[in-house]
Amino acid sequence: MRRRTRFIKNCHLDSIYLENSCLYLQIKFPKLHFVFQNELTLLFVERYTTKKKQYPLTFVDNKKHNLKAALTEVDLEELLMNGKDWDVYVAYGTDHSTERIRIHSELMDLELLFFLKKGKMLAPFTTNHGNLSFKSQLAQPFAKVEHINFINKGTIGIKGYTVHPLLSGETVDTKATLVFMENDEKHLIKVPLLIVDKGYVTRGYKRDNNVLPIAFEAVIPIKAFLSYKSEAITFKARIEMSYTVGYKKVTAETSPIVLKSPTFKKQSLVKKVNGDKKRVTISRTKKAKQLHIKLSRYNFKNEIKTTVKGKFLYIKRHPVIKKLYKRVFYSIGMLPKKQKIVVFESFLGKQFSDNPRAIYEYLQDHRYPYKCYWSVDKKHLHNFKDKNLKCIRRFSLKWLLIMPRARFWVTNSRMPLWLPKPKNTIYLQTWHGTPLKRLAADMEEVHMPGTTAENYKKNFIKEAKNWDYLISPNAYSSEIFRRAFQFDKEVVETGYPRNDFICNHNDQQTIDKLKQNYGIPLDKKVILYAPTWRDNQFYTVGKYRFDINLDLHVMKEKLENDYILLCRLHYLISEYLDLTPFQGFAYDFSNHEDIRELYVMSDILITDYSSVFFDYGNLKRPMIFYVYDIDQYRDNLRGFYFNFEQEAPGPLVKTTEEVIQTVKKLEAEGFKRPTEYDEFYNKFCYLECGDSTRQIVEKIFPLKQA
Repeated sequence: MRRRTRFIKNCHLDSIYLENSCLYLQIKFPKLHFVFQNELTLLFVERYTTKKKQYPLTFVDNKKHNLKAALTEVDLEELLMNGKDWDVYVAYGTDHSTERIRIHSELMDLELLFFLKKGKMLAPFTTNHGNLSFKSQLAQPFAKVEHINFINKGTIGIKGYTVHPLLSGETVDTKATLVFMENDEKHLIKVPLLIVDKGYVTRGYKRDNNVLPIAFEAVIPIKAFLSYKSEAITFKARIEMSYTVGYKKVTAETSPIVLKSPTFKKQSLVKKVNGDKKRVTISRTKKAKQLHIKLSRYNFKNEIKTTVKGKFLYIKRHPVIKKLYKRVFYSIGMLPKKQKIVVFESFLGKQFSDNPRAIYEYLQDHRYPYKCYWSVDKKHLHNFKDKNLKCIRRFSLKWLLIMPRARFWVTNSRMPLWLPKPKNTIYLQTWHGTPLKRLAADMEEVHMPGTTAENYKKNFIKEAKNWDYLISPNAYSSEIFRRAFQFDKEVVETGYPRNDFICNHNDQQTIDKLKQNYGIPLDKKVILYAPTWRDNQFYTVGKYRFDINLDLHVMKEKLENDYILLCRLHYLISEYLDLTPFQGFAYDFSNHEDIRELYVMSDILITDYSSVFFDYGNLKRPMIFYVYDIDQYRDNLRGFYFNFEQEAPGPLVKTTEEVIQTVKKLEAEGFKRPTEYDEFYNKFCYLECGDSTRQIVEKIFPLKQA
């Protein structure tokens, strides 16, 4: 095992160059012979789709174990047009199995070796983990910073280069401006750049076109940043260029500047401005390595607290600590089970809601003799206060002592993959929706941050093997769950426990009581807007952004006399909704603990591709599907399990005006459901009649107290 690890670490890119529209790579191997008995190939794996392309490898020098590969213009064009990000491996194996090894790279300016075709470019690059990959994208100018630092506590010095892929030949009258800006571009700083010689870069990377990097230097006065009075500002950077090619004047703008120097460390400087201390920080984003200049207020006490907290988190998250935690968890899990302990978790510990809540409340109401705990994310402890619940912070010491010895785990989303499920623990996966969007192994593309398509599917299926039972709301879902999760244990097809509440409380008395509890006018109709998240819109891993494309100003103007709007974003979306301008019409219920009460209060549901419409269907009330981006979502992101446009139980609309018109039409028709609704109900909602929780509990939880 050690030999193989050493082998993997020493498989690295020795050289790479572009010549006559062909890309040549030379890979250096360690002196290990057992692999070479098998055929070796250069393997490209598309990160989001798991497409694979293989190319032959040949030996250059058997003694030194050097291999080479040549990708022709046709090969490069195929990669360019049929994928986005390609990870590169050396593959070897037998007829029965294939192994692959990631190719390590220490070369920092590989992007200069781009292949250009039809307005797109395919460029190699070194990942943050030091591996070789290729990116296919539209041909556009890019910029890299090689050195940046404070000079004499009054200025910032910066050096780097920029490249325009579509520009070939010598340029004249070249001018460049470094632009620092906030996201909303309210704060803008422009600094002229000095164009300098950059010959050593092009000499280091052999290529066969005339595209040359434009090198720059600049000295930026810190007072340009300190002149702003805001508490905290984060500036991104880009370059604006102009030059003449032949007789043609060209202007261009780069994407955000990247700072990929392996030796870079965050730098800070504290300056006094009008009696207040401000900190200027040079940093870069964790994943994309984009250059940031941050301005913030400085306080010595807060600085000490932040430093201590940072050191603590560094120790807590250190791989050695994680490994030790996992081993302790595994060891405790070997002890005899505490037969009467159940641990519940909903949406990664963020909510007291959904199917786990319904099962918990049934156990409590019917006095089952179990000690029930809720696993809670520490950032969301406020959602569990004043509910008389036994809560344990996720991954705390108490959680470590209770979780591995619990007899039952009940959750509606995946547990961390590193968590070893004890042998005698019963893991009930309730899941959280009837699938419209493709899931797990059925997904053709994966656009989520921090993973690849292959890893996402592999990790999902691996975690699903820990499940002992899986709840399904209908036969349609059962078939999909078994295939998509590759789940071969028992699927309990009873309907969702969470929907017992809406089936048993669909009456005017409950509706009026809920409206009174939440300060909603009794004399107005309620519209619930509950959209899903988009895989490709995110800030970082697990934090998705969402742009509300509804024009709330127009909706308020046209509907506020008779309606109010409840907004409920998906639990993965980290957006904060500022609905202050729409006070009295629009309410943010994104942090409301359980959507079931919102269903019962609402007269109309507006959604998109969220599975909420399957649950809302139990109420037999009208639905509107606001699908402004359906072409992209259906064809590029997830794909659907059925023809959504033909089978959706309500009208599909793409503009705010169409939403308003549909609401008024439903009102004029007395809010009657469409004729195709009965077919939808009989396919997806037929099991849910207010008795699902009892069926689940009596099947899985023994020892009912007399």
